[in-house]
Amino acid sequence: MPVLNDEVPDDDDFDAARVRGEFDGITPEDFVRGSDNGNPPGWLPAVRIDRLRREVPLVYVEVVPVRCDDLGRISEVGSLVRVRDNGSVERTLVKGRLLFHETIREALARNIGKDLGEIALPVIPPSLQPFTVAEFFPTPGISRFYDPRQHAVALCYVVVISGDCKPQDSSLDVQWCAIASPEFRTFLNQMDDGQDEIVRRALSWTGAGE
Repeated sequence: MPVLNDEVPDDDDFDAARVRGEFDGITPEDFVRGSDNGNPPGWLPAVRIDRLRREVPLVYVEVVPVRCDDLGRISEVGSLVRVRDNGSVERTLVKGRLLFHETIREALARNIGKDLGEIALPVIPPSLQPFTVAEFFPTPGISRFYDPRQHAVALCYVVVISGDCKPQDSSLDVQWCAIASPEFRTFLNQMDDGQDEIVRRALSWTGAGE
């Protein structure tokens, strides 16, 4: 029988320049936490990812972080407070690109850890069925969801956070708001580019309402 791993690519194959065996020794944990030898092969340099963003849609996971009461009912929704490139402050959800050779579960765990810290202790849902799919376009007005950088398809999940959260990297803070509080509507209105709509769909899907 032929050994597929030994196939020699043609010169015009899309991955002809890729080194064979580059994933040898790479484990799922490397994609979640990174490896000792630097980023795993799924990461791309800034120049390459910027080119891809101009040419093809990218797949993302988007997470609505929630805390629940003793009866399992959603009591709070979490958000990140960040500074945009133009210096303005934004309130947003946990989100990130799905890497090549990375499963959706690994992407959820990695992006939650990246944004909320390693002791956030997320409870990854047993089903990978997203509660909604949000399609972000770089052109305003095409859909409810807008991303000036790219055309992105986001698989959206509600994830219970049971640990402590700390802002990471460019985040200024991790803030929580009780869905029953008078401030919750203001909390939602501070989210731009359709993020508030994702939270509303999440609460409707779980039966929590506003």
